Amino acid sequence: MPDGVGHAEASAGLPANVVVFERGWLSSNNILFTGAEETALVDTGYATHADQTLALVESVLGERPLDRVLNTHLHSDHCGGNSALQLRYPSLRTDIPPGEAALVERWDAEGLSFLATGQSCPRFGFTGLLEPGTECLLGDRAWQVHGAPGHDPHSVILFDPVSRTLISADALWENGFGIAFPELMGEPSFGDIAATLDLIEKLAPRQVIPGHGGVFGDVDCALQTARKRLVGLQRDPVKHARHAMKVLMKFKLLELHAVSHAEWGEWLSGTPYFERIRVRFFAGEALTDLTSDLLAELIAAGAAQSDASGVRNA
Repeated sequence: MPDGVGHAEASAGLPANVVVFERGWLSSNNILFTGAEETALVDTGYATHADQTLALVESVLGERPLDRVLNTHLHSDHCGGNSALQLRYPSLRTDIPPGEAALVERWDAEGLSFLATGQSCPRFGFTGLLEPGTECLLGDRAWQVHGAPGHDPHSVILFDPVSRTLISADALWENGFGIAFPELMGEPSFGDIAATLDLIEKLAPRQVIPGHGGVFGDVDCALQTARKRLVGLQRDPVKHARHAMKVLMKFKLLELHAVSHAEWGEWLSGTPYFERIRVRFFAGEALTDLTSDLLAELIAAGAAQSDASGVRNA
């Protein structure tokens, strides 16, 4: 079943021409802008939810076409609907952060994150770049584009200084932020997360549209929570690595719903991130033993189930 969907509109303090589709955890939130001259969608969800993304956009736009897609970053849950939207709207323009543009242009499956994380994303093209330090017109307002490395080194966030609304992607949620993926691969990024949190504090948004979860207004509390979590991760990077592996496993269960033990094992052994994380943080432990322990933790937390037939989401 698809993630549940909620709508947050002007009544939540957002600009009148902004609609937020709150998706869940498999698909990122989508933010739809209906300007006088142009319509635009920020982030497009996961590939298996593409039909739902199309239906949500059409439920608001009706016969009006979608003119533009913008991706805050190129993780599969934020750009997985790009291909379907480009097929549905042939004149669609697509803007992505510049950091991985060359990889997208030649569709370097090894260089992009999809294969490494064991996720899927149909090939898509792009027509423009979201350059940090520039502005883009969304819903007849000029939104600032800011670099926001940490969760992803190439991620951007978008800020409207008039309504003081921030589209934070996975740089800030109400209760934390996204996994520091570069840190897991030996590329220090905890400092980048801290700098991005400082940037958000300096922008002083009145409300935040996160990549996952509901729109929220208590930004000071969210920043305090995020910084406290960051200190914990810096203190115990092994705990962060275990958490990251469990998040990837849970994400796959959200996608598949149920899977046989054989297929589950094949996916685990065939997903490069697991072995890379194991080598870096758990070199003395076999991957099968490590992932069995992590699955047991998910089951104990009520996030998964397992019996003779296979593994299921819970």
